[in-house]
Amino acid sequence: MQLARTSHLISPAQAEDIDALIAIDLAAGQLFAPTGLISDDGLQDHVPRAVFEQAIEVGDVFRIDRDGTPAGFALVSQRGGTLYLDQISVHPGHGRKGLGGALVQHVCQIARQRRLKQVTLSTFRDIPWNGPFYRALGFRELARKEMADWMLELEKIQAHSLDVSQRCFMVRKIGWL
Repeated sequence: MQLARTSHLISPAQAEDIDALIAIDLAAGQLFAPTGLISDDGLQDHVPRAVFEQAIEVGDVFRIDRDGTPAGFALVSQRGGTLYLDQISVHPGHGRKGLGGALVQHVCQIARQRRLKQVTLSTFRDIPWNGPFYRALGFRELARKEMADWMLELEKIQAHSLDVSQRCFMVRKIGWL
């Protein structure tokens, strides 16, 4: 059974993956519907094609395949001297198989390769597959006074479709030698 949990491949996404990545993002977003923390419009939202195109061009989108099929992705960007995890989505049909954790570990490895000292993200504080998931992977919540200006600006944007009172920014330090 352990083999099934680790039978995945992570690779840089390509332009031809975008339709599959959008479908994954939309499907994963539906997990939030019962929470009431995302507006109805927000539940229909996904990473825009143009964002994927630009991020793929610079090597900032990583897809994870399970049995040769795209099952999830991570989208990152460098912000304020950190590697920011803009979006991570795993298709619900592939959930709870370790793919999200593998993607997060891959993002941390990318940060190490880029000689960045930390990975940051914003997430819902208490939803099990959000805040608690990231805490289990070594992230800690940032106090408001620790938040950089770019985080405060991002929070204002998120407030248009998300209940930001239930969200937090988190950080994981990355060691590199």
